Amino acid sequence: MLRFALLLLSMTALAYARPIVRHIRSTHEFDRLMKKHSTQTGLPVIVDFYSDGCGPCRMIAPIFKKLAQEVEGKAVFVKVDTNALHELSSRYGVRSLPTFKFFLGGRKVQEFSGAGEQQLRQFTQDIIQKAEWENVILPLDNLVSYYGQQDASKTDKDIQKVYKKCVDQVKDNNPEKLCVGAVARNLAKSLKKKYGSGPEFEKRFLPEEPSTNEQSSDKQAGEGSGDSKKTNKGNSDKPNLHLATKEELLAELESRLDAERDAQVEEEEDDNAEFEHGWEPSEWPERVTIIGGGPAGLSAAIYAARAGLKPVVVAPPMGGQLQGKGVDVENYPGLFNVTGPAVVSLMRQQAIAYGASFEADVVVGIDASVRPMKVKTNSSLIETHSIIVATGAESNWLNVKGEYEMRGGGVSSCATCDGHIYRGKHVLVVGGGDTAMEDALVLARTSESVTVIHRRDTFRASKVLAQRVSEHPSISIKWNTVIAEILGKPLSSPTSDGENVDLDAPVEKVVSGAVLKDVYTGEETTVDVDAVFVAIGHTPTTSFLEGVVEFNPEHAGYVLTQGTSTKTSVPGIFACGDVADSIYRQAITSAGSGAAAALDAERWLSEEGLGNEESEFEAELLADIMANDGRRSGEEYNVYEEAGGRVSGMKESTGSEL
Repeated sequence: MLRFALLLLSMTALAYARPIVRHIRSTHEFDRLMKKHSTQTGLPVIVDFYSDGCGPCRMIAPIFKKLAQEVEGKAVFVKVDTNALHELSSRYGVRSLPTFKFFLGGRKVQEFSGAGEQQLRQFTQDIIQKAEWENVILPLDNLVSYYGQQDASKTDKDIQKVYKKCVDQVKDNNPEKLCVGAVARNLAKSLKKKYGSGPEFEKRFLPEEPSTNEQSSDKQAGEGSGDSKKTNKGNSDKPNLHLATKEELLAELESRLDAERDAQVEEEEDDNAEFEHGWEPSEWPERVTIIGGGPAGLSAAIYAARAGLKPVVVAPPMGGQLQGKGVDVENYPGLFNVTGPAVVSLMRQQAIAYGASFEADVVVGIDASVRPMKVKTNSSLIETHSIIVATGAESNWLNVKGEYEMRGGGVSSCATCDGHIYRGKHVLVVGGGDTAMEDALVLARTSESVTVIHRRDTFRASKVLAQRVSEHPSISIKWNTVIAEILGKPLSSPTSDGENVDLDAPVEKVVSGAVLKDVYTGEETTVDVDAVFVAIGHTPTTSFLEGVVEFNPEHAGYVLTQGTSTKTSVPGIFACGDVADSIYRQAITSAGSGAAAALDAERWLSEEGLGNEESEFEAELLADIMANDGRRSGEEYNVYEEAGGRVSGMKESTGSEL
């Protein structure tokens, strides 16, 4: 009976289960969802415009999902793949990824671009509070009753005139012609100021009751158990398909497709695969903690996991520079016709298969003054015996006028992330290395024209890539040229009802052009462009190591390693990949140094006698129990004697029968 009850409860839970974050498949589905929540639930809709190849998008994805779980039932969270749904990204002017837009009542209330967790949380909390504040209705009967108590001189005609004025001020999503939302709040505020108290509100939208399988079956049973004549007549709301017009057939088909899609959404599971195998805190220190999730960090994770060290990889799930590589990876042996994100995904799966766990967070500091050492992230503290640093490098910027102000408005360092947004547009690429060549080739697939700006007269990129760029019909090159300024134009996006306009807020701008300067003559020219992609190299991500390890005096920002090993100046801390390599900086060399770092860490742990403390403790505890169980040496253990003490050498039931 108990098992049956538990099964029934679990089936009921499944019937109510819905995906925490809904993935939009079509523009029609998005429009239906917006209409539903503006007219039926009143819930705010928070939209994440993303791309699979966008590193910051992958970094913020688990935070977006976690936030959706925290405020479940108070807001609707959806994701829109801009690569698949160009119409939606164009409709809402998405110019950088990720971009988050916050809707209430079908209107856009707020937006921002970038992987900012604090902004995401703050804007989410703001729109939830706004939705709850506006979820009111002032019925005409309540207003009549209010005036009857406060001002009996008001006639019904006067009251209806006041009510109509309230209704007329409600802009959208008010087919019933009711006094609702912020307008109703403002009316009540004015009346309270005049009479000392305000009229009573009612909830406009009540919490949505999800439909269950049982309810669905009951409904079907009810439909089937009615009068036979009624059954033959059918539902009057549905057209007779045999006699229906073309318009009615199309409407019925659309209705059935919508119902089918809704049923699929009910059965969808959350996309946990990318973020499974998460790290769980333990009372024992970790043996190896790897900081970084690119080729170096994942290679170290594979080697350490195969050695039985159960490494913890601490990194946002963005996969380093390789994750943002939109063209095929052509210089990695054994890989052909495969993109950077696919390579990172395979590396991650391989590490997981051998026992690595992942903590999707950013490291903010290391305490190497104590043993075991401590790795501090935004949300956790990991104690560990050894650390492998593989944090890679961050993009460099031009630091010219207009660049910082228009990041996310046409200025970008990731062509794979943002390139498709400028389909059919004119764009610039700044740089002369492999990254600049790859960005130019990626953009040339979709942009009207691509102009590469380089300060020298030759590229320092590989010959193959440089030749492809030079011969591409959609790419032009300006040699011996730099960008002096990035020009912009105001981005006009007024709200539909004119509410919540901050006149003191800075005017948002998007890229409209650039001022180019000849490095020899100093001559300046202005060109009209829609986006500027900066690809002028990277700086190692090692700021959290300042004061912890020694840096290379000849190459600022790079960690100094000992000889040909990956050892740093601090015992137990190892560095690999671009944080220690100022010369080669390739995915394959990073992967190789990651493997070397894992081998160095394994050897160091063995020399220090730092093994699996948890397993050793369990073995010692078991030995103590066996040694102190009070038995004489050589005496055999009889489990049946332990259980009853009346039978020796056979089951008690057998002994009683004899």
